[in-house]
Amino acid sequence: MKFKLMRSSTLFSRSSQYLLAVGFISLATAILFPLRQALDTAVVALLYLIPLGLITAYFGLGPGITSALATFFTFNYFFIQPYYRLAVHRPTDVVILVIFLIVAIVISQLVGRMQAGLSAATAREQEATQLYELSTALAGLHEGQTIVEILAKQVQEVSNGEAVELSIIGAQSFVFQLPDSKQPNRPPEWVFPIQVARGALGEIRLWRAKPALTSSEKRLLQTFASQGALALERARLAQAESRARVLEESDQLKSAILSSVSHELRTPLSTIKAAASSLRSNDVNWDSAARPELIAAIDDEADHLNMLVGNLLDMSRIESGVLKPKLEWNILPEIVGSVLARMKHLAGEHRIEVDVPESLPLVPVDYVQMEQVFTNLLSNSIKYAPEKTLIRVRAFVEDDSIHVIVSNRGPQVPQELLEKIFDKFFRLTASDRVTGTGLGLSICKGIIEAHNGRLWAENVEDGIAFNFTFPLIWEGVSPPELPMDTENK
Repeated sequence: MKFKLMRSSTLFSRSSQYLLAVGFISLATAILFPLRQALDTAVVALLYLIPLGLITAYFGLGPGITSALATFFTFNYFFIQPYYRLAVHRPTDVVILVIFLIVAIVISQLVGRMQAGLSAATAREQEATQLYELSTALAGLHEGQTIVEILAKQVQEVSNGEAVELSIIGAQSFVFQLPDSKQPNRPPEWVFPIQVARGALGEIRLWRAKPALTSSEKRLLQTFASQGALALERARLAQAESRARVLEESDQLKSAILSSVSHELRTPLSTIKAAASSLRSNDVNWDSAARPELIAAIDDEADHLNMLVGNLLDMSRIESGVLKPKLEWNILPEIVGSVLARMKHLAGEHRIEVDVPESLPLVPVDYVQMEQVFTNLLSNSIKYAPEKTLIRVRAFVEDDSIHVIVSNRGPQVPQELLEKIFDKFFRLTASDRVTGTGLGLSICKGIIEAHNGRLWAENVEDGIAFNFTFPLIWEGVSPPELPMDTENK
């Protein structure tokens, strides 16, 4: 029904143009008829050319030629003697009529061609605009589903069809339809392949029975299909490049892990093996003074080995996104105290000064993970700070957060590298001078960010300081009051 109405409307429009053209000639004749005694026939012929040019300019070549023929007979009938007859007695009148007919047809042809050229230029401009809009909409897209949706909407807008369906084949095949309702029960009238050099990616199916697509519309839709094919190919190449980059980074990470782990694990394993072999042999008596030293070496290196493996596991959990802190209300001084008690023998000759007041409010943290943060930061300070220097731990309330500062008198870090020290395996010094896997600070950053906090480093006057903050408010609840200590007497 819709197409029948469109076709009848088009036919009525064309017929009305011819009727209007004849009407304009009739109006011009009615205006010129009272002046035929005062005007020469050549002047009347020239005046007739004005409505002829206007008719051709506005209605096209067909109405223009029709008007030229109608004017020829009208001019002969009303303005050439004998009047009201299609007869010519004077040779000059015959010449005037012939010249008038030729000039009228030529003018109609010229104006018609001009209009056709203008229409063609307008159509090309419209095509260029539509292609530009499609190219702009597809630029930078890397999702096949999004590209297909935009392409289908553009095809539907240009074609005004009943329905559009885009089917994509390959590893990620899918079908997109417009409108979303059920498609027509008949086969599509038009099919445009979406194809690149290496093969077909899919096709565009268009349901539009009438009016049939013009050559320019078919050319435009084929261009749309080519643009869509290029966009889909670009998206697939971008995804392949991304996968290749991820694999390359994964290989680099594996190489870095193997390089670091093979070096760091070999040292404690060698120490444990040597100490155990000495104890097992008969060279060391059970009452020997060396026996406690060997046992202590095994214990220390086992702790070191456990920490290395723990760092690797923690890093894998952080990168996989499964590190979810189990928040509970905890006492921060207790966390710091337990870490210091466990690391007392590792501190060597460093002096550790703690300024974590007992009056601090309860903090919503994961006890084990926060212990790991303090352990890694203190371990880093012990490694890089010179012997017999001060390592300081401070904590205080700042607005609705806890601010913790772990500072040491180690070498300062260039300003442009303050952010990079939290990257995996990044080191300022050679790996053979400082032990460790280079994951400690990365793990600290991952844990603090999982607590909705922030960790950063800054150079201070006598060394470097690590700062981190995390909120005191947990699910909109402020820290509860600490219970009062009571003594029973």
